[in-house]
Amino acid sequence: MTATQQQWRRRFSDLVAGNHSPTGDPVDAGARLVVSDPDGTEVFRAALARHHRFEDDDDDQVIWIRPLVGGQDTESGYLFNLSLVRRRSLPVAHADLVDDGVEIELTTGQEARIEPADGPELEQLARWDDFTNRLTPEEDAALGRLDADSWHGRYA
Repeated sequence: MTATQQQWRRRFSDLVAGNHSPTGDPVDAGARLVVSDPDGTEVFRAALARHHRFEDDDDDQVIWIRPLVGGQDTESGYLFNLSLVRRRSLPVAHADLVDDGVEIELTTGQEARIEPADGPELEQLARWDDFTNRLTPEEDAALGRLDADSWHGRYA
């Protein structure tokens, strides 16, 4: 792995984990994903769960992430349907550090930017953190592995 790859991967990991919090508490920070088409039109924006996985096969690089979509407020707190909050892949053609984030040219021609979350995305991440506090250690570990495309059991 090149020094450049190590740098952007480290920054990516720090953003997702919340290791850039001004207070020093990771729950006060996190990451969001913004995807744009080649013409610059934004096509997707969401907070990212606090786990990811890098996968390297030969010359292919893929990053597995979990964008936080959906969810609803209920009497027992905010709930997410884990069948909808599925893992997603970012097939990397090229990536660079930019400003306070990471810009990734995807093999699809789109551009993904991982940057510090704020506003609605940071609020969604706080709801996710509260929700995941209800999970069993086994459920939490299963989500963190990012190795399954579907969820069975509670919150499906």
